[in-house]
Amino acid sequence: MLMGRKKTEMPAPGEALPGRAAKMRVPESHTVSGRRIVPPFPAGIETAQFGLGCFWGAERAFWQLDGVYATAVGYAGGTTPNPTYEEVCSGRTGHAEIVLVAYDPKKISYERLLKAFWEGHNPTQGMRQGNDVGTQYRSAIYWTNPAQQKAAEASRDAYAKALATAGLGAITTEVKQAGEFYYAEDYHQQYLAKNPGGYCGLGGTGVSCPVGVAAA
Repeated sequence: MLMGRKKTEMPAPGEALPGRAAKMRVPESHTVSGRRIVPPFPAGIETAQFGLGCFWGAERAFWQLDGVYATAVGYAGGTTPNPTYEEVCSGRTGHAEIVLVAYDPKKISYERLLKAFWEGHNPTQGMRQGNDVGTQYRSAIYWTNPAQQKAAEASRDAYAKALATAGLGAITTEVKQAGEFYYAEDYHQQYLAKNPGGYCGLGGTGVSCPVGVAAA
């Protein structure tokens, strides 16, 4: 019971694992598109960060969108530098499983990415997503510029009303400025392309988030 509680609580100061200085080595190319998943990205490409629970299915949901240049999975929102997957799963890094989305704003809007985010999971479950329990599975939006912040907060507030109308609970999504994104191990990158029958626990609430909600 104690371990279960600890996995659903952010580590207190002094409890986080120390991590390491060495960065995770990952391939530069996306398994599906062949495009770069690490900087530098082409001119005009912007990035966004989303946490929807297990990042395997979440990444696939984004790479399938027209206008998304590339995707990668990793860890963010915590304190441990360059963590391993096992360390993140211990609950002692503070990180969430995050999808880095590199997108062309001339082809797809950040608002459209927010729609995919809200509809792709249940943002009311706190430190879990379905049967996946732990701080790494929390719902999160890490914005990278003030325009993203404004859109993310507006969409959260508007979608909260839609969920309430449907009789669902309050949104627990963490919305904050993006810190450093730490790439996950190679085998996690585009996992469901490499393992088509692999686990995907992604599931939404069934409540639509209409395009335009971010500007409401």
